[in-house]
Amino acid sequence: MGAGSITSNVKSDKSLVVLKSNTEKIATGLKKVGAFLGEFVEVGCGSVLNPGTVIGAHSQVYPLSSVRGVVPANSIYKKAGEVVLKQPR
Repeated sequence: MGAGSITSNVKSDKSLVVLKSNTEKIATGLKKVGAFLGEFVEVGCGSVLNPGTVIGAHSQVYPLSSVRGVVPANSIYKKAGEVVLKQPR
């Protein structure tokens, strides 16, 4: 987690947190849910991970990003709608 990054755990409208991917929604039944980070995730400085964000293992988030939803494993999150898979080494 880079300097100044935030994991928000309450939605601004105080409604229950729902985990959302492109194809699925999972109701948590909870008002407070932070982010879920897989192993070896790197979050850039000044980024905000919104409630219920899931970031897959070995992924990276660019600095100053606002992330919500699911970032697949082995990905690079550049900005909303721009997530690319890492190239194999």
